[in-house]
Amino acid sequence: MEDPTRRVEYENMLLGRYQHLSKSKGRRKDSTLERSAYIVLSRIRIEGPMSISELSDAFGLDASTLRRQTAAALRAGLVEHTLDPEGGVARKFRITEEGERRLDEEREGNVRTLAMVLEGWSEEDIAGFADYLERFNTSIERLAGKPWPRP
Repeated sequence: MEDPTRRVEYENMLLGRYQHLSKSKGRRKDSTLERSAYIVLSRIRIEGPMSISELSDAFGLDASTLRRQTAAALRAGLVEHTLDPEGGVARKFRITEEGERRLDEEREGNVRTLAMVLEGWSEEDIAGFADYLERFNTSIERLAGKPWPRP
């Protein structure tokens, strides 16, 4: 019998592959957001306004990477600068109405795609899969020391 951890590794590799099959680098053909914008907007929606430093810490990414990503989101009208609501000196980014709209649109498209993939699964199987996936993700977050807030 094959080691279950090896099966998880292999299936995880395939999952990553399936996310990048299309020419659009893992984005749905009708996608309107870059993957990085989708993730940044999702985090800001849950956390509220965030500075480059806070985003860098949350993602474990270089501040220069986050500057590029937020600059692109700023140019696209997805985020805007705001003063720190707690009185700090750092400028923060908050989602605009356009950013909220596009994030919702992207998420709904993702949900529709997942519904097609999960067609034929029972509600119990889908809920169980979601529970295991959340457990898997929170285990990764724990090891990385970077918990991701959930709605």
